[in-house]
Amino acid sequence: MSRERVATARRVVVKVGSSSLTGRGARLDPARVDRFVEELCTLLDGRHEIVCVSSGAIAAGLAPLGLRRRPADMPTLQAAAAVGQLHLMDTYAGAFEARGGLCAQVLLTRQDFVHRGRYVNALHTFQRLLALGVVPVVNENDTVATDEIRFGENDLLAALVANLVRADVLVLLSDVDGLHRRDGSLVGEVDEITDEVDRLARGSRSSVGSGGMRSKLAAARIATASGVPVVFARFRKGTLTRVLDGKTVGTLFAAHPSRLAPRKAWIAYATVPSGRVIVDDGARVALCEGNRSLLAAGVCGVDGSFAAGDAVDVVDASGRAFARGLVGFSSDELARIAGMGSSAIGELLGPAAAREVVHRDELVVL
Repeated sequence: MSRERVATARRVVVKVGSSSLTGRGARLDPARVDRFVEELCTLLDGRHEIVCVSSGAIAAGLAPLGLRRRPADMPTLQAAAAVGQLHLMDTYAGAFEARGGLCAQVLLTRQDFVHRGRYVNALHTFQRLLALGVVPVVNENDTVATDEIRFGENDLLAALVANLVRADVLVLLSDVDGLHRRDGSLVGEVDEITDEVDRLARGSRSSVGSGGMRSKLAAARIATASGVPVVFARFRKGTLTRVLDGKTVGTLFAAHPSRLAPRKAWIAYATVPSGRVIVDDGARVALCEGNRSLLAAGVCGVDGSFAAGDAVDVVDASGRAFARGLVGFSSDELARIAGMGSSAIGELLGPAAAREVVHRDELVVL
């Protein structure tokens, strides 16, 4: 049934890794980009809308800068990204225009997902581009997003984009053909990402890209929780077409039956927590099993500094984060009222302060 769902997908997010777009010497290979774009244009037949998340900016900057390999220091990485992004998009634009198509460059950082206003603006931009028949080519803004360069999170970016644009499927193309068991056999379909599945993850052996199977599994967690099925597959001519035809290609991660509402998915996966709120067992049960709001009476302590409206992780007594939400008090205020009932809070801070620490509409159990 999951493959049949993929075959009916209209809005597709496809991520292609650096190793798939480079040739000898870890340099951008325009022929590979051209073949990829040729397949994308074939799929733009009125049945599909496509968003492409493309790595390769740093790799594209190596040759112009005379570098033999991916640099290790941050300033040179940023310089390579700045030079390479221009060459990468020029290659994409030329390949699309040669076939009568059109692409657009969209550069994003984590802050575009963390800040609600920027998140909504990005959604409107994607919607308009797709309505105009344009293929957005997305990359991280590597020249300023130092954390993203260091940890190689284009897989994460693709998952967040899939959630943002309400994609029907996310396809991650790389130099591996899927998730493998320890005996080397390919895992065809994953219903749930368990600890056993997580242990199968392996780091990337690519000298060009910076992601790996662990980052792909993290991306799959986000996308499937958002109701988006995910396929890992090897980048080859025709692979994407076969995936979207519902063929048994790569590893399919089934979407969760209940799709998180866009705002809840944004809170859970696009925000960066500013601190932690420690709660007792009663509060944990109320949040996890009772779909209740978090009240100050169940708070045991505060870790970190945050303002009202910031995202925080909600953790149990052992320090395990089990929920995330937008907090209604600053860390200083919450430290003062931790463990107190509503009436006592009203007396201390005024009647308006007798409210939820995290309202259930602003909280997601992870």
